[in-house]
Amino acid sequence: MTTGFAATTARLMAESERKRLVARLWERDHTLWSESPREIADRLGWLDLPAAMPERLPDLADLAREIREEGVGDVVLLGMGGSSLGAEVLWRVCGAVPGFPRLHVLDSTVPAWVERVTAATDPARTIYLVSSKSGGTAEVAALFAHFWERTVAVIGPEAAGSRFLAITDPGTSLARLAAERRFRRLFENPPEIGGRFSVLSLFGLVPAALIGVDLPALLASAAAMATACAPETSLGENPGLRLGVAMAAAAGSDRPFLDLLASERLAAFGLWAEQLVAESLGKDGKGIVPVTAAPLPPAGSLPPGHRFSVRLRLAGEDEPALDRLTADLAAAGEPLLDLELASPEALGGEFFRWEVATAIAGALLGVHPFDQPDVESTKRETRALLAARRETGALPAVEATGDLESALAAAAPRYVALLAYTDDRPGIAQAAAALRARLGARLGVPVTFGYGPRYLHSTGQLHKGGPAGGLFVQLLGLGDDLPIPGEPFGFATLARAQADGDLLALRASGRRVVQLELGGDPEAALAALATGAA
Repeated sequence: MTTGFAATTARLMAESERKRLVARLWERDHTLWSESPREIADRLGWLDLPAAMPERLPDLADLAREIREEGVGDVVLLGMGGSSLGAEVLWRVCGAVPGFPRLHVLDSTVPAWVERVTAATDPARTIYLVSSKSGGTAEVAALFAHFWERTVAVIGPEAAGSRFLAITDPGTSLARLAAERRFRRLFENPPEIGGRFSVLSLFGLVPAALIGVDLPALLASAAAMATACAPETSLGENPGLRLGVAMAAAAGSDRPFLDLLASERLAAFGLWAEQLVAESLGKDGKGIVPVTAAPLPPAGSLPPGHRFSVRLRLAGEDEPALDRLTADLAAAGEPLLDLELASPEALGGEFFRWEVATAIAGALLGVHPFDQPDVESTKRETRALLAARRETGALPAVEATGDLESALAAAAPRYVALLAYTDDRPGIAQAAAALRARLGARLGVPVTFGYGPRYLHSTGQLHKGGPAGGLFVQLLGLGDDLPIPGEPFGFATLARAQADGDLLALRASGRRVVQLELGGDPEAALAALATGAA
């Protein structure tokens, strides 16, 4: 480890001991983060989940068995951010279990993405899981309207409700909708849990049960990690504290980046971790920029803008490229934390470790980790744009810079965030990876990537409230429109309003934004951008 990083971590470890951070976390002492208990006193229920959730498992097992016996082949999860990303990780890591349905996580308003999931599923053999803590998430409402209309058209209005489940907090509009439409089941989650800390609650466990994840093993690993992170563990051995201290040390440095070097099997973990870290810590001009699923640098070189890395792997995996990079980092004396999971189900413990670490890092940085003050700015701008669309029949024009080269020439960014409003097709992902690699090599800074509007519920808080100096590049490939039942506009208009709303919010926060139109062939346009960026 570099001398400065080692000295900072030692100082922060001593501060953690002096301030009793671990004990006060478990005591639910809100003054760790703020004098006011607002959005803290009612946000620490995640600490109880490893012990509390096992009692829900028999019911979830019964539901999973019931839908399997009916021949259900697909589960479509309609959710955003904390309501979807944990389930996405469990699906991608644990994979399809024989005899259980496939999971489709739909957290996009891009028409092509919605149409792809629609075409891949039959309402007569599909369960739609409507997931929203607040019950009023705009994207989820639009997606529900689309799939409800399709289900009614296929199996009729009387049977349609039997295809739907809901997960939400008690008393929300979604809970009322589930009763009115006679959903098959309504799951009311414990309300004292923030969305991004909810993966071990019903928001993560219900979809995981439906696809056959070994929930007893998942929660057992979480319980073991909770014990390891308890105040009785010595500070030097406490896994959550160690990670949190390292995160805080990196966030306070001149290179506030966290490179998550996950093996191929665990790569999806970054989707969940980047929301947790970015949305919890990226505010008041502070925070750490998570860099996930980045293309590996050439042998003998380090990731652009590198400061602190976490390597995440499964025991027994053969990952020579990551072995080589780890060796390069060690040879350069760069800070690295190596985490190994005994099995895919050990994700339960890893989720809990990162939640503890994020809460600790917030306390050390003087940041409130359970709110998201800058997320509302994009929602507010988007609502105004859509209101104008309803009133006038057209979205207001938003002036945007559309020249990436000029933006790069104007000032060197601290990092670049590529924000793609496109479908999640393999070809698009590959072209985006090439663009990331070439921009990173050319600029010598980290380049992150996220799909819109997913990132609005993930890294969007960091983009507007975190460390300054980022360049935000919106990549718009919305394609043909798709109607939203009950609205005078379609999904393409909604997605465009979200992109433009975020552009306005970023600009109001003093951030530099470029908006590029990808046209009718986003994959080819991204490939051309990558070639030009070399």
